[in-house]
Amino acid sequence: MPLFSFSHYKFFWRSSIAFAFFLTLLFIANSLTLQTQSTSTPCNKDPYKQLNLILNQNGTVTRPNKPPESPPAADPTLLVLSKDLPINQSKGTWARVYLPRAARDHRSKLPLLVFFHGGGFIFLSAASTIFHEFCFNMANDVAAVVASVEYRLTPEHRLPAAYDDAVEALHWIKANQDDWLRNLVDYSNVFLMGSSAGGNIAYNAGLRGAAADDDEIRKIKGLILVQPFFSGVRRTGSERRLVNEPHLALCVNDAIWELSLPVGVDRDHEYCNPTVGKGGARLEMIERLGWWVLVTGSGGDPLVDRQVELVKLMEKKGVRVVGHFTPGDYHGIQDTDPLKAKELYGVIKTFISALN
Repeated sequence: MPLFSFSHYKFFWRSSIAFAFFLTLLFIANSLTLQTQSTSTPCNKDPYKQLNLILNQNGTVTRPNKPPESPPAADPTLLVLSKDLPINQSKGTWARVYLPRAARDHRSKLPLLVFFHGGGFIFLSAASTIFHEFCFNMANDVAAVVASVEYRLTPEHRLPAAYDDAVEALHWIKANQDDWLRNLVDYSNVFLMGSSAGGNIAYNAGLRGAAADDDEIRKIKGLILVQPFFSGVRRTGSERRLVNEPHLALCVNDAIWELSLPVGVDRDHEYCNPTVGKGGARLEMIERLGWWVLVTGSGGDPLVDRQVELVKLMEKKGVRVVGHFTPGDYHGIQDTDPLKAKELYGVIKTFISALN
C-alpha cells in the first residue's frame, strides 16, 4: 500500500511547494536584514588548508588523510547485505550494491536508488564508512535496493568525467546479470540520487542522458537531490550570511569548484549553476519526461538559497517537484547525525511510496 493515494500526494506536493515558497521568503528576508552586515566580511580560511589538500604542479592533488572505509558485508544475519561489483576497470569505477535481507528471502522486487556520494567531487568513496553506513541504513529504512557508485574524482578527472561515469553506471546496472540486480529490482521504479556533490552528479547525469535520447535514462522515475551542490558567480543571501560557516565556508566552496570545473570556465557554467543560460530549457526537458524530483535542504547550509531557487524555477517550468527544507542544520548533516539521516529516510520513503 502506498503511504498516500495519488490525490493525497497532490496535496503533499502542493503543500511542499508552498512550504518551499514560504522558506524562500523567510531566507530572503533574513538575507536582506543581514546582507549589509556580511557583504564586507571576508572568508577567513585558507581553503586548501581547510580541505587538507596539497596542490601539485601537474594539476593533481595530494590527499594526506584517507577517511576510514568499510568493506561490503555479505553476512546473512544482517538486515542488509552488500557486495562490490566492477563497472569499468580501466576507469576504476564500481558499485556497492545493498539489498535488504527480506527482499532476498521473499524474492520481492524493490525500488532502486542509484546513489552518488558527496565529498566535493574531490574526496571520499563509495567505500567510505560514512556512506557505507548511510546506504546500509537507507536500504533498510526505505526498503530499496541501493547501488552506490564509485566515480572518478577531480581534479585528476575534471567534470564531466563523474557525469559520464554515472551514465555508464546506469547502463551497466540494467545490463548486469547479477542475481540481485536482475531479479530483485523493479526497473519501473528507479531514481538517481545523490547528496551534496553527488546530488549535482545525479542532476547533471540525468540531464545529459535525457538530452542524448538515452532510453535507459529517460525511463527513470525521477531524481532525489539531497542538499545538492550548486554555485554561481552572484552571491546569494545565504552565502553572504554564512560566509564562514564551519562546515562549508564560502572560500572552500569556491576552491572546490576551481578544482572541479573544466579549466577556464567560471561558476556560471551549466555544471555549476542550473538557473542560468540554458538551465530553464533543461528543466523543461525534465517536465516533458514526467520525472518527479525531490530536493532537500537545510536553513543553516550556505547553499540553501540556491536549492530553494532551483525548486522555484522547477515549479515555474512545470516540473513535478517536492521541496523539503528544514530550519537550522548544516551542509552534510545527514552524514554525521543518525537521527537526521533517519528523518531523511522517512522523507525519501514517503516520496517514493506516494508515486506507486
